Amino acid sequence: MAIAKNTICLWYDKDAEAAARFYAETFPHSTVSAVHRAPSDYPSGKAGDVLTVAFTVAGIPCLGLNGGPAFKHNEAFSFQISTETQEETDRYWNAIVGNGGAESACGWCKDKWGVSWQITPRVLIEALAAGGGEAKRAFEAMMAMRKIDVAAIEAARRG
Repeated sequence: MAIAKNTICLWYDKDAEAAARFYAETFPHSTVSAVHRAPSDYPSGKAGDVLTVAFTVAGIPCLGLNGGPAFKHNEAFSFQISTETQEETDRYWNAIVGNGGAESACGWCKDKWGVSWQITPRVLIEALAAGGGEAKRAFEAMMAMRKIDVAAIEAARRG
């Protein structure tokens, strides 16, 4: 079994396996590679409970730890998923929000486990990187959005 040099560890109350399976079904280049059960009782569970889940989200290796309710996810950490089209943006946004998640601002949303996601069309990234008036117009358009509207960003880029 190959172990990645760097792995993102995400703390869950008890749903690491469900979250990992949802991510694997939702995003390309995502898999669940292993489910490990606790060899004995621990503070948040019993022997035989799912303790950790090894998974990949869009090519990024992760480990889900069922550590209990002590820690919650927040916006200080997020996955940023780059999209090419409005349809792709809608698909990921709707999967996350429609599965018990919540909308936020500027392309951000949270899944039902509290993990934050940025569903970010490439056109927005490119507009912001362009600098100057183009970046300012795209940024101001984005600030009024929840889910990013590709056509509105493209229009803002053009002025």
